[in-house]
Amino acid sequence: MTLKIEIDAASGVAPFEQLRAQIAELARSGELPVGYRLPTVRGFAQELGLAANTVAKAYRALEADGVVETRGRNGTFVAPAGDAAARELAHAAAAFAERAQRLGASASAARSAVQDALRAAYDSTP
Repeated sequence: MTLKIEIDAASGVAPFEQLRAQIAELARSGELPVGYRLPTVRGFAQELGLAANTVAKAYRALEADGVVETRGRNGTFVAPAGDAAARELAHAAAAFAERAQRLGASASAARSAVQDALRAAYDSTP
């Protein structure tokens, strides 16, 4: 299986973010099955015409999001999506709620802030 990744150098979106978003979408759609081994950082960078640090940054972001898991020298693999993503989302929501409460924001103001942030994030997604 070959990854179908296209990096648009003319895009206003950073190459690492283009790579991260495309791999995440392929994993979430099932086109990249759980357990699929991603190319090495260096090899993928060379294939895409990117710096190795750019690919490494994308892989780190994907790992932080629970999309992939790195198994040391064995490589980077597509992780089971549901559990890791749900845990990370719940953790982020709890941290936000605690911070909003410490700031003295009402529950209504906190919900409004989240809705505004979600609208900004999802409306700007290509």
